This record gives sequence, C-alpha cells and structure tokens, in this order.
Amino acid sequence: MFDKLPRNRIHADIPSGGHRPLDWLPSGLETGMDRIADAVLAACHAGRKDILYVALDATHGANVQAVASRLTDRLEQEQIRAHVYSTEDYLYGGSELRRCFYRYITDNRAFGYMASDVAFTDYFRPDAAACWAAEAKQDTAAKPGAKQVVLICGPGALWLGGDRIGLSFYCDVSREYQQREHRRSLRNLGFSWNRDHTEKYKICLFLEWPAWETYRKQHLGRFDYYVDLNRPAKPVITTVAALRRMVAEAAEQPFRVKPFFAPGVWGGQYLKELCDLPPEWVNCAWSFEPIAPENTLLLEYRDETIEVPFTLLLGYEHQAVMGDRIVGLFGDYFPVRFDYLDTIGGSHLSCQVHPKQAYIEDVFNERMTQQESYYIMERLNDAKVYLGLTDGTTPKQFLGAVREAQDTGVPLPFESYVKEYDSAKGALYLIPPGTVHCSGKDNLVLEISSTTWWFTFKIYDYLRQDLDGKPRPINIDHAARNINAGLTEEEVRQRLIPEPLLIGRQGGNEEYLLGEHEDVLFSVKRVHLIDRWEDDTNGEFVMVNLVEGERVRLVPLADPSKAVEFGYAESYIVPASVGAYRLENAGSAPCKLVKAGVASHWQTPLLPHGWPAGAEA
Repeated sequence: MFDKLPRNRIHADIPSGGHRPLDWLPSGLETGMDRIADAVLAACHAGRKDILYVALDATHGANVQAVASRLTDRLEQEQIRAHVYSTEDYLYGGSELRRCFYRYITDNRAFGYMASDVAFTDYFRPDAAACWAAEAKQDTAAKPGAKQVVLICGPGALWLGGDRIGLSFYCDVSREYQQREHRRSLRNLGFSWNRDHTEKYKICLFLEWPAWETYRKQHLGRFDYYVDLNRPAKPVITTVAALRRMVAEAAEQPFRVKPFFAPGVWGGQYLKELCDLPPEWVNCAWSFEPIAPENTLLLEYRDETIEVPFTLLLGYEHQAVMGDRIVGLFGDYFPVRFDYLDTIGGSHLSCQVHPKQAYIEDVFNERMTQQESYYIMERLNDAKVYLGLTDGTTPKQFLGAVREAQDTGVPLPFESYVKEYDSAKGALYLIPPGTVHCSGKDNLVLEISSTTWWFTFKIYDYLRQDLDGKPRPINIDHAARNINAGLTEEEVRQRLIPEPLLIGRQGGNEEYLLGEHEDVLFSVKRVHLIDRWEDDTNGEFVMVNLVEGERVRLVPLADPSKAVEFGYAESYIVPASVGAYRLENAGSAPCKLVKAGVASHWQTPLLPHGWPAGAEA
C-alpha cells in the first residue's frame, strides 16, 4: 500500500525548553487547542506585569481566529481580560495592494514577476505599528491594575507588537493547505477579491510566498513556540528550540516528504487507485514527490507527529541535506524535483515548451529555469511521448497552425508538427529548455527535473477547458521566443532519448547511467537490485524512487537504526550527511530504483534571491 502520510521518526531525545524556561512542555510535542492556552496562562501567572502581550503570528490561511477564540474563553474563565487585534486591519486596502504590487501581479493570467525586492512590511500601512500601539494603550487603560492579555493575531504579529511582546507563537500551514482553502473562499493576503484559483496561485507564487516565507525564515528563531495548524481542530505545539533540534535530526537520516496530490483536466486513474485517493476525485494528474517549496515533512516524536514545510528544514539544515558543492551552486534551494504525471485513462498533456535560462531571468525574475525529463514507469496500449518538432517544421509554421486552430475552433493534427515516439517502460526522455514536448495519454511519468514547475508555456491544448470550466492559459507569444528551432529528429534520438549505460556492478546487481545533458543540471541513474547494493552520497544528496518491485530497505551504514523501508513508487531523499548506505531488496523479486542528483558536470551557480554569491554555507 502506497504510504500517503510517511512519518519520519526522530530517534534522539529532544529537550523541550526554549530560550525561556517553558518547562510546562515536557514531551517535545503536545496536541490540542488547550495546550496553547496553557502556555499563555502559565506566562500570564508567572509574569510580574499586569499586561501580557502575546503574538499569534501566522502563515496566511492558518485559522488563528479559532485559536484566539479558545484562548479568550480560557482567559475569561480565569478572570483575565483579553483584547484581540488582527494584523489584517493594519494592511493597505485590497485595491491599494493591487496597485502597489501590479509589477509583480501583471495582467497575464498565469505569470507574474518574482517579487525579490518586496518585504513583508510593504503590505502594512506606514502608521500600522503606531496605530495598533495607540489602540492597545487606550483599550488596556480602562482597567488599570487588572490582569490583561493583549493578543495580536495574523501574519506579521510579532513585528507589529515589537518590543512589547512577552510571548510568541508562529502558527503554520502548508502550501497544500493554503491551496485547498483557496479553492473554497480564502483570498490572497489583504486582497478584497480574486479572479479565480489560477490568479490566487499566481499571486502566491510571485508575491505572497516570496515576501512572507522569507519573513518566516528570517524571524522564526525569535518565537517561543511553533504551532502546526494543518489540522485546525488538533494543533500540534512545540518550542522553536525543540523544533530546531528535530529538523537537525531529520537532516541526518533518509527522509520522505508528504506527497501532494492534485487532479487535472488530463489526469488519469492509475495514481488514484494506487494511492487510494478520495473516490469523489475525478482523477489524479499530479503527485509532488517532492517539489521542495510545495511539500512538507511529517516528523514523528514519541507518538506525536508535527507537519513542517520542507523549506523550513532546508533553511536551517541545507548544508547537511545538500552538501558543500550543491549549497555553493544553489544556496538553500533544493534543485531537483520528482513528481508524477498520470495520463493512464486520461488524455494528452498540453503541447508545451519551457523557457531558456536568460528568458526566465529577464522576463520573470526567476533564478532557475525548468529543465525536465520523463521517466516512463508504466504505460498502456500505444502510449506516446512527443519530443521536438518534425524535420521540416519551423516554429513559425507550427505556431501559425496553432493560432488558426484557436481562431477557428477546428482541432489541429499536432502530430504532424511535433515528433511522436513510442513510449517505452523504463525509458528516459530528456527535455532541455526550448524543447517542444508533451506526454501522450496512457503514461505514468516520473518527472525528474529542476525545481521549477510553473513555467510551462502551453502552445496547444486541444481547445479544451480546465476543470473549472474556463479555457486553460495558452502562451504562444512566450513559446515563440523560446522554441529551439535547430533541434533535429536525429539529435532527439541520439541525445534526448539515450540508451542506458552500464557503469557499475556488484555481484548480480548493476547500475546504469540513464541520462545527462549539458543543458540540464541533474543526472539520472538506475540500480537493478537482486539482493544488496552499497553506495555513498559522496557529500551530495541523492534522491531514490522504487520504479519496479515490491519493497526496498535503505540502511545508513554509520547508524543502521535510522534505516527506512519503502515500497513501489515511493521516493526518499538521502541527505549528503548520511554518507555510506546500503540498498537491500526486501521483496520477493528483483527490483529497480531510480537515483537522481545534481550532475557532476554542472558548475553554473543558480543562487536564490538574497543569497550572496560565495557565501559560507
């Protein structure tokens, strides 16, 4: 059974104390709304001042209102007056935010401009802190000498409260949680309206996440407590110091992210069945395995589990996870992704192309372009992969035919323009930037790519509508500036559909190089495992996926107690810090594992915004 909720066990004892003596939290992780109230009441009774200022800071979308409501009830039971403020009351208005941030939002339906120079404070009115302080002073003055709690809730609460804050919590949710709430009624932070879910995601990707995830990264160490609010009725709380120890432990052992599934207009049925997804889902198109900024980790400690963003672990432990060379190239940005594209029982992906490096930097202010590959895990019937233009077809001819189809509504026989190849189980198809491509129906693709995922210029999408009933965004003009016109069918066959190359043997076990290319940063290998295979990270992270077979055990040789076992289609990350490890076939038949990492030939730094070149890891 595919594990949708993989828990990464923390083996070491974790001290509970933070940078203040908060000894009420003995077990490292505590669950329940009342545990947050316990912390506030303990601080309130222990303090000498009549007024305790509490920051309930949060990632946008976290239900801090419910936390504040329960906390207020508990305070009233103790005859303590509570004053509650929302940080959103001190932001610019929605229309003003749209005007101020138009450069990053743009009027393109799918694409914006990465807001690398926007700070979280740019969301707030210039007088925000002074206005809040004046209101709080006036409200608390009504009952001098009485115990009172001033509670500031929402994104930026710790900053808004400033030096007055006596106790602080950071309440977090995943991007998956946010996107689920976006499909309901959640709008972008501070915005009074949104056009649709696509715009919500665009604003998050180009504006909200760059500003506010940077805030979390830079300020988390100042908080007393971290609260996982992904299950609003059952929050999990720990001290930030304990959380820091947990992620440090996780970075020293193989770990698996929580997969993130999503349906799509072309999605299939294979993943839905394999992963036991909700029966009401029409299909499953994607599973992120991982796309680092989108996924979380489930950390299990003493029978309790806390969910934290993968980027939180990377912010603290990038060196241990990725290794010196990789950090020098990519900073704390995890550069390789695994994700599934399921069209078995579905339909073709859009015919598409990804931007070249200079284009994505100049036009979108993104630091890493989208370099891809398709590994075919399963196929049915006469499944196809489409890669490169047919010989004799120019980009101008192809795009002209696409525009005519869009204008007339007459479907385009796109196979006349884009070269069709039989899909082969176990084959790897390399997709450098500028290569026109798509997966046909009836494939399960393990996409092994650079960690950029939104920059798909759809050229032709068969005139279909998305699941929301709206036409999918087509980006012919962007595509026209990026298609590699000189790529021939022969070059595709020779360089983009490589034959496996045997590079190692241990007994009856073998390792093959499946593919590398000078224009892609990753390397893909495959281990054919009969019994055991010994390997080493050599100071750089390794990603593994069981693409054929039943189960595999991965054993760190320095500490076998941190061994993990996983099944078909599941992925693990082996941090650079693990060093030597052994793969053991735990099934009844031979199996195959794909391995991926940064290619040894890749020397081009693609450092994230704000990461100084040459900085120490």
